[in-house]
Amino acid sequence: MRKSTRNTVMHSYPGMVAIVTVSNDGQDNIMAAGWHSYISYQPPIYGVAIGRERFTHGLMSAAGSFAINFLPYEQATIIQESGVLTGETTDKFTKRNIKFDRGLTTDAPILQDAYIAYECKTIDVNRYGDHDWFVGEITYFYKDESLFLKNGLPDLNKLEIPLYLGRSSYAKLDINTEIKTIKT
Repeated sequence: MRKSTRNTVMHSYPGMVAIVTVSNDGQDNIMAAGWHSYISYQPPIYGVAIGRERFTHGLMSAAGSFAINFLPYEQATIIQESGVLTGETTDKFTKRNIKFDRGLTTDAPILQDAYIAYECKTIDVNRYGDHDWFVGEITYFYKDESLFLKNGLPDLNKLEIPLYLGRSSYAKLDINTEIKTIKT
């Protein structure tokens, strides 16, 4: 039975994890972020929450740009490690042999295994509790068209999407997932 409580109850999962990449002054970093969202379609704007204690926070503040990447389920180990290891003491790209290209409008790494990626120029940063919300105008898009249907939805015959459940656990959205289209 549901009860009221004054304790913080977090329930934003399952959900997709964005992989934030950033480069500043020759230092590249990669970090998993569970709190992120599209904010505007026109112009295209994306936001991500970054804890102020994170190494990524300092790089993003200085760089003025970042990238958002989405990796397939087979990369769940990279997603998890990029969220728990710090770039301050670990070169996460080298540790897992993560291949990337430089962005076309930013210096941010664009992961070669990402099925979707956005380059973002930071347009605003706001402080909320223990995180800062970095807001970026998307300056370039990347999409592996072969993994999507003509209607824009993922082709789950070809793409398995990781959903973070919490506590280092992931579920797989794939062809075996029941999908219901609701017509109103």
